[in-house]
Amino acid sequence: MKFKINDKVLVTAGKDKGKSGVIKKVYPKLNKILVEGANKYTKHIKPVSGRVGDKIKSERPFHTASIAIINDKGVADRVGFKIAKDGTKSRFFKKTGKVITEVALSKK
Repeated sequence: MKFKINDKVLVTAGKDKGKSGVIKKVYPKLNKILVEGANKYTKHIKPVSGRVGDKIKSERPFHTASIAIINDKGVADRVGFKIAKDGTKSRFFKKTGKVITEVALSKK
């Protein structure tokens, strides 16, 4: 998959077109990603036997065709892959040609 957690992306289609955010979760089998602060929906919870009703806002996943990664210059870009002579695979920005640095994830 071309997108990874903590990549900064721009929404290119849908109701949140133009918003940018960080990828929180990746679903490679569904080819979808979850962007922080975008594609929010409201779920209404009915009051049941003493529990109060509520409205819960949550994010839903985007299809990867609806987003574009933001490069080091702050412009929407595409992702390519390079395979080095030692066999390591790295991602790079198609417009600038720079390698995308991997951000270390904090383990919970």
